[in-house]
Amino acid sequence: MRLFIVDAFADRPFTGNPAAVCLLDREIDDGRMQAIAAEMNLSETAFLLGDRLRWFTPKAEVALCGHATLATGHVLFEEGVDGRVRFQTLSGGLTVRRGEHGLISMDFPALPVRATPAPAGLAEALGASITWMGTSEFDLLVEVADEAAVREIAPDLAFIAGLDARGVIVTAPGSGEHDFVARCFYPALGIPEDPVTGSAHCATGPYWAGRLGRDSLVGAQLSARGGRVHVTVRGDRVGLAGRAVTVVSGELHG
Repeated sequence: MRLFIVDAFADRPFTGNPAAVCLLDREIDDGRMQAIAAEMNLSETAFLLGDRLRWFTPKAEVALCGHATLATGHVLFEEGVDGRVRFQTLSGGLTVRRGEHGLISMDFPALPVRATPAPAGLAEALGASITWMGTSEFDLLVEVADEAAVREIAPDLAFIAGLDARGVIVTAPGSGEHDFVARCFYPALGIPEDPVTGSAHCATGPYWAGRLGRDSLVGAQLSARGGRVHVTVRGDRVGLAGRAVTVVSGELHG
């Protein structure tokens, strides 16, 4: 079984979000996939058999992952596959295309955000004032005042892990080349802070499209590694695009 580590939403190595991609040559059980993902110890490990794509964090399988899907498409295109692939996943069919200037685009479901009250103690756990609060299918979305407030977040990860959600997205209006910024925290999945989260942009993209009155946006994730996601909102679907770089390739033993 061939194994790759790919920096997704990155245009140079050691930036963006690293994902492991395992090209399976046979069925393996869920426990083995979970053990491999724990061994990789990255935010996600993707497993591809035929057109079936699955994603595992070090602790659990997840229903949707953008950066590991981008990484898998990148590996296939680098291996000579035609510039369009379609995966079957827990979130339905996902199409990935190779575009111009090294961009890889993905068609994902939109994750609308509805306004909800902030859980007691959340503002204190984030160390920031909440200007708006909402909930998507997976995450809590918290808007704070500005980009500086997003950068300064130092969350209480134990508190976030105890919330009834996959994790917390903290977002604010962007400046310069970015329409909005965000940071994403998923300690319950073994991911204290995710470097760049494609699936989170299925929520932040439609949210900021509504706020800004534009369907095409660029989001920046302000983790230590950083990354940029091009977002296009198309009704109940969201186009996500970014670049990727392979940093490791080899074979999986055991």
